[in-house]
Amino acid sequence: MGQLRPPMPIPSFVKLQKAIVEHTPSILAAIEHGLSNGRTESANTKIRLITRIAFGFKSPEALIALAMLNLGGHRPVLPNRQ
Repeated sequence: MGQLRPPMPIPSFVKLQKAIVEHTPSILAAIEHGLSNGRTESANTKIRLITRIAFGFKSPEALIALAMLNLGGHRPVLPNRQ
């Protein structure tokens, strides 16, 4: 019988393994501290939506003001509203 040779490494798995080894401390810190980029992605999605809504605005300042009003956490009391 012929000898079995070891399987050839798959390049994409080799690349993945190198990335995991290189970033292991950051990966472990994210797991340990419960970190996520979910809030950033959520804000980016909302800003894209606001940008589409503000397409007809005449100035970028109006878009920035609308984004700050929607995402800034400040909720002014409007007249005749409770």
